Amino acid sequence: MQRILSVAQMRAADRYTIEKLGVPERTLMERAGEAVAEEIRKRFKGGRILFVCGKGNNGGDGVAAARFLRSVHGFSVFVLKIAAGETEKLDLDYDVVVDCVFGTGLSREVTGIYREVIEKINAKKCFKISVDIPSGLNGDNGLVMGVAVKADMTISVQEYKTGHFLNDGRDYCGKIVNKDIGIAVFEEDFVRRMEPADVKPFFPERKQNTHKGSYGRAVLVGGSRDYFGSVLLSAAALAALKTGAGYGELCVPESLFPLYAGRAPELILRTFSDENGFIRFCERDFETVAAGADAVAAGMGMGKSEDTFRAVRWLLENFKGRLVIDADGLNALAEYGVGALKRTCADVVLTPHVKEFSRLTGKSAAEILSAPVDCAKAFAEEYGVNVLLKSAASVLAGKGGVLINTTGNSGMAKGGSGDVLSGTIAGIAARGFSAFDAAAAGAYLCGRAGELAAAAQNEYAVTPSDTVGHLYAAENEIAES
Repeated sequence: MQRILSVAQMRAADRYTIEKLGVPERTLMERAGEAVAEEIRKRFKGGRILFVCGKGNNGGDGVAAARFLRSVHGFSVFVLKIAAGETEKLDLDYDVVVDCVFGTGLSREVTGIYREVIEKINAKKCFKISVDIPSGLNGDNGLVMGVAVKADMTISVQEYKTGHFLNDGRDYCGKIVNKDIGIAVFEEDFVRRMEPADVKPFFPERKQNTHKGSYGRAVLVGGSRDYFGSVLLSAAALAALKTGAGYGELCVPESLFPLYAGRAPELILRTFSDENGFIRFCERDFETVAAGADAVAAGMGMGKSEDTFRAVRWLLENFKGRLVIDADGLNALAEYGVGALKRTCADVVLTPHVKEFSRLTGKSAAEILSAPVDCAKAFAEEYGVNVLLKSAASVLAGKGGVLINTTGNSGMAKGGSGDVLSGTIAGIAARGFSAFDAAAAGAYLCGRAGELAAAAQNEYAVTPSDTVGHLYAAENEIAES
């Protein structure tokens, strides 16, 4: 797994390396400059290169890199020092502009001459490289602080930062390359990002002497008159089978049975009591749901009624397997009592998007987006559950620590993608993996399948069913990693 540090953790590592290990700050700056120069040299054979440098360490890294490119590699290099008022250099033509204005420590909105410089960089028709992080991008949450450099490539120094991936980070960083310059990271409470090899253990080679009971039963509970989503719910349940579960079961309102019958003959189809197409909670129905299930995903399209809440609460209090709560299951908890999460015997993962998480926590969306890792971690610790906070980069916090998942694309920003994710997680969990591990592997796999679906078409055309249809290809990639 790749480790990802907060700004505070990176600063602590810097101090430890300088003060405890005795590595001079100037030496680290020279190493950073040499690493940046080497990365640029690998990609460009020549041309005019401008380094735009602020007055902090990031600017110092840029000056050092410019010196290496000019003196060692013979490049045509120019340096603009903002503090010296040399901004007229930006009016000239360059093949590459290297942004060294701010580092990761920026904590306030960009104004004045710095805003003007960043806007001029963005307006130039050339390749743009940011050192450590695009200037104007928050190093912790990836939010643009008024204005930020939109880089084609970011050369991260020593460690990836959470701001590279969260919120606007993925749109502003371009391709991210990390360069080790010998800063010692001494603590272990950092965020991690899964790579293909990390997902491989969730898809081991299957033994031949097995049967469907060897691979668990995944049950998806959802649907209502307003949100019957027959195809999407069926696709979600099929995702459970396509990720290896032995049984895939779909449980829907009794009056809507004809809408689902025959849609996916591989699935076991059961019903729960309803009134006019909306759930009417009956304990016997959910005893049937829980009986023999290894993993249950509940809440998709059920409506946020008190009966939905009673169903979710019953599963929390009585189901002893892995429980995925999504969509209206989350909304019902927010409406009628999130404290029910503290009275569970299940291994629980919640899969909210930002608005759903806002309802659960009482925090505004802006508060959550400004500190997604801290918010997800605090909620998981308070309620003893796992939280997969879905966004362009999703944050998973819980019993296995904190992960960021960066697979996926904008083509998955469609209704039903969350249902498919829930089915994917349930299918992996049904095979015996914990809710945290299943959520980690499921988020990676589902996102990668969405990427492959987009590559086969385009991001506009991808549907949730396309994502399900490419799960096999994502699994093949993982097997070969």
